[in-house]
Amino acid sequence: MLQKIYDSLLSLAYPQSCQICRDSVESSADGAACRQCWLSTRVFTGGETLCAKCSAVLSLEKSAPDQTFCHRCDDHFYDAARAVGLYEKALAASVLFLKTEPFVGRTARALFTAAFENSPFRDATVIFPVPLSKKRARERGFNQAEILAAVLAKEFALEIDRQTLARKIHTPLHRAAMDARARELTVENAFEVTRPKLVENRKILLVDDVFTSGATASACARALRRQGAERVYVMTLARVL
Repeated sequence: MLQKIYDSLLSLAYPQSCQICRDSVESSADGAACRQCWLSTRVFTGGETLCAKCSAVLSLEKSAPDQTFCHRCDDHFYDAARAVGLYEKALAASVLFLKTEPFVGRTARALFTAAFENSPFRDATVIFPVPLSKKRARERGFNQAEILAAVLAKEFALEIDRQTLARKIHTPLHRAAMDARARELTVENAFEVTRPKLVENRKILLVDDVFTSGATASACARALRRQGAERVYVMTLARVL
């Protein structure tokens, strides 16, 4: 009841438009998108056929009885990646909003924690947010991956390590027109491990906002593997189709 009253007062004092359809966002829980756009966003339910490693969508119709692989990720260095759903509508709006404001609405937060809880990553012992370069961190003022990592750390009592994995090269922002190889080249050798002893024999959960080609996740995982990480998992809020 108190939340409904709060949402009503908030909508009157600070009316917010849905970043997708421009209708009014009536609940603060929904963040940058309205309830209807959340309902029409494709969130993974387990009924899809996804690549068992990178979660590429192979079919949205029916889950395959056995593990299937897209094979485009065969040379990636992480063990497996999962996401809440497709990078579209409410999830895309949440990702873009998170790049400007260090805030995750309750709806996105609940979906993110549920996706991790239902993943095969529960044996991870430490979370590593994918790091920004020092230049981009200064420009933005925060790292959106750290905001998402904090959500899982609080919910599942996991340790966050914000220092051990570092971005040593400032790379250009990936553009939509870039192919997978171009993305790989921009992040190749961009990451380093500053405290190798904290990586050895660890099962590490990498957290980022969106999974596109997997180039960034793979480059991070490669640096961690070189220092003896036992497992490297990847968890993101959204995944590009």
